[in-house]
Amino acid sequence: MYLSELKLWNFRKYGGSEWDLEKPHLIVPFNRGLNVLIGENDSGKTAIIDAIKIVLKTHAFEWIKIVEDDFFSGSDKLRIELLFKGFEPEEAKNFTEWLGWELIQGEKEEKAIPILRLLYQVEYDKVNRRVLPSDISAGMDNVGYSLNAEVKEYLKCTYLKALRDADSELNAKRNSRVSQIFQGHDLFKERDGRPHKFVEDFKKLNDAIEFWFSDDKSSGDEKSNKEQIKDIIDYFLHKFINESIESRLFLTDPDIKAILEKVTLGIANSKNLGLGTMNRLFMAVELLHLRKQWDGLKLCLIEELEAHLHPQAQMKVINTLQEEENIQFILTTHSPNLASKVDIENIILCHKNNVYSLDKGYTKLENADYKYLTTFLDVTKSNLFFAKGVLIVEGWSEEILLPVVADKIGLNLTAHEVSIVNVGSTAYLKFAKIFLRNSKEGEVLDVPVAVVTDLDVQPTDDGVFDFNQQKNKKSKIEFNVGDLTDSRVTLNIAKEWTLEWCLYKSTSLGEAFRQSVSEVHHKTKSFQKGETGWNENFERTLISKLKKGKGSSPLDKVAVALKLAEKMKRSKVIIDENDDYLRYLLDAIKHVCRK
Repeated sequence: MYLSELKLWNFRKYGGSEWDLEKPHLIVPFNRGLNVLIGENDSGKTAIIDAIKIVLKTHAFEWIKIVEDDFFSGSDKLRIELLFKGFEPEEAKNFTEWLGWELIQGEKEEKAIPILRLLYQVEYDKVNRRVLPSDISAGMDNVGYSLNAEVKEYLKCTYLKALRDADSELNAKRNSRVSQIFQGHDLFKERDGRPHKFVEDFKKLNDAIEFWFSDDKSSGDEKSNKEQIKDIIDYFLHKFINESIESRLFLTDPDIKAILEKVTLGIANSKNLGLGTMNRLFMAVELLHLRKQWDGLKLCLIEELEAHLHPQAQMKVINTLQEEENIQFILTTHSPNLASKVDIENIILCHKNNVYSLDKGYTKLENADYKYLTTFLDVTKSNLFFAKGVLIVEGWSEEILLPVVADKIGLNLTAHEVSIVNVGSTAYLKFAKIFLRNSKEGEVLDVPVAVVTDLDVQPTDDGVFDFNQQKNKKSKIEFNVGDLTDSRVTLNIAKEWTLEWCLYKSTSLGEAFRQSVSEVHHKTKSFQKGETGWNENFERTLISKLKKGKGSSPLDKVAVALKLAEKMKRSKVIIDENDDYLRYLLDAIKHVCRK
């Protein structure tokens, strides 16, 4: 079985003035295997994890309860619902009194599958400022029936907090996490009423220790063990109490729980291990627990998996988790490294009090797009999952120049938390589709995204363009992108040909662009400026280099962009916002910086 869906009403930031059980304030769908909650700070990732943990409780015997701050501002009741599917017969038998049934279409006919719906509704007494007692129930109506203690044990989850004290949890102590996990393992179960071998061996050791303290044999001038320790303790006991009192020195009672609480887990032949290694060791022992053979829930919640792990370690861990079968993981992350290694269909974006699954069927990505993004969505491009605005560009020149252009019009991209995603080709559509929804009617992923692309219609060698050819190419690009009406994705196409041509024709940056080209290609006579102005062949040569025509070396676009960016930073270049050739860039920047 696995957690299929979470619904929230008035829980923390997910709430509203309306209370309607048919309209939850948040619905989160989950996959059977790995689920990664991604989003900027304060986007509600932890609230989702905590809601699950509050209902299910954890194997670590944590004290978890609803408090006043869990209620949405001004509300006096909250509700959490969890829906479980995918039951094996051995799992379903534990919940027969509470199961419901869902009809699904099979290959030939409809069939009913078992589902379990947990309900937890809590009210707050505003007068006395206290949370009223409540309990978990289950059922297909809106009230359900209370769960007994045994059933709740089958529903507990494993939880790893962000700043986990792995060193403390792995050391021997009362109720250590290691002892809890080992106690639940079949290897440590006592069978047929006989003591576990650990207990028998420990009793022998206990007897030997007790005998050592009671040994009254002396050696030469040295007093016996008994005389040096026990007799002295007994002397004072006789004085303090009476002559009939006698001390006994021994180890703790030999039961399996007490023995396992003395176990410390570490790395062989290593000392003073760092937090990263200890965290991975802690996760490894939790996976031992989740892999045990039992008929209960196998769900692991992990907050900020990347805590104390360097990028390569993060990738090794997430790859391992993706390979695990029969264990469901729900984790949060702020790491682009992790995001780049996770299959995109396992990602759930958290943004502006809502969540957006990127699983198949929820976006306009096609199967081929998912395969493409699995290969090409690298660490740098994965920044788009954490941004408040996204600029998707075709190449390095746009990536270099757009932040400087934005600064010149008073819009700092970093301050607006905008990411530039350089796709290095015309594959921008595959990345834009991440933000195009295909699920609920009218659902919009409220992240402003601007696609910046060249028109790619070449002029004649004299710089003359075919108007109809330009119009047809623009229509083709728009058709390929599709309808963007119900989205915050915009398409921003160059007025003519390429970025470099638009910079050349720009009334704001044209002169600085020519200077940059001249400095980069200083050996090209046509790019030199004389006393009377620029060489009359400048434009023809530029066209030839942009076309990469026969016998002509291409324009070094990146070097020119770097030179132009330096000039813009150093000089007081003023960008005219009515500049026709820069308008597509300015519109893109303004769109992604708009809240």
